[in-house]
Amino acid sequence: MSQANIHLPKDHDQAGKATGASSVVLVCEHASYHIPAVFDGLGLSQADRKSHAAWDPGALAVAQHMAHHLNAGLVAARVSRLVYDCNRPPSSADAMPARSEVIDVPGNRNLSPSSRQARIDAYCHPFRDAVRRAIQRVSDPIIVTVHSFTPVYYGKPRVVEIGILHDSDTRLADAMLNIAPAHTACKVERNQPYGPEDGVTHTLKEHAISAGYLNVMLEIRNDLISTARQQKAVAAMLSKWLVEAVSQMPVPGDLRCRA
Repeated sequence: MSQANIHLPKDHDQAGKATGASSVVLVCEHASYHIPAVFDGLGLSQADRKSHAAWDPGALAVAQHMAHHLNAGLVAARVSRLVYDCNRPPSSADAMPARSEVIDVPGNRNLSPSSRQARIDAYCHPFRDAVRRAIQRVSDPIIVTVHSFTPVYYGKPRVVEIGILHDSDTRLADAMLNIAPAHTACKVERNQPYGPEDGVTHTLKEHAISAGYLNVMLEIRNDLISTARQQKAVAAMLSKWLVEAVSQMPVPGDLRCRA
């Protein structure tokens, strides 16, 4: 599945594509670069509409392959994060950013309270509800969010290749970091290239930490998942890594990885 062939999911809730037998719930908040016609492209150029500012390239494909390997449910956002960033609370300015890195977003400037609320109602609330439904379907949920990041940010190269992110609950992140060398030769770092102070752990806080569920956020440098082959390979690697990490923890259930 190449990035060019990733289409907008018709529904936030992708869990029906897996049997949901495992405890894992995968979440991909930045799955799509779709900007509904009503927003007139947010005033962006065609290139900017499909840039990393608009979505996380490769992340949805990786999440879909992981859903297969883990027999897990998947919830994927259906609009660009520039329309509404489903990994931010409605109160955050970054939920509808007027600027993303070096890209101005004219369609997000000076939004009225009613315009902001319309987007919250149309995109934030349905996504939040889809995540809640997916969690309610399983016992002892393990929440895993899947993201990608650009190799160059504000003109500076990023050395980190895979980030294992957490907020106040470090259990699953610690377990994954402890066994990282056994699963990948990539440069793996804790809370990089972002961390809780950047506001990126909203989904974890809202849906996992508040309920005591195991959770982790995965960040993959997008040049490592730019082709279908890379996406499949990275998804398989991450799935096996996650399964081993969970197996070493005192948690109920039996998480397995399918070939």
